[in-house]
Amino acid sequence: MDGTWQGRGFNSRSEFIRYTLRDATEFPAFDRDELVALLRAEEDIHEGRTMSAEEAREKFGTDGDE
Repeated sequence: MDGTWQGRGFNSRSEFIRYTLRDATEFPAFDRDELVALLRAEEDIHEGRTMSAEEAREKFGTDGDE
């Protein structure tokens, strides 16, 4: 990381981290597969093809502590 912030002209590591976090939250990068998955999830929600957390725990046999 030190070589990266220094090589890009930042004055400090913390300045680089602040810039990187701000950039990531303002301009999130998604690849095509992630965007398609998000769209499908929205369709599933809209069409009622989802289940509650409780239903998922019952179906998959988990107790919610994992």
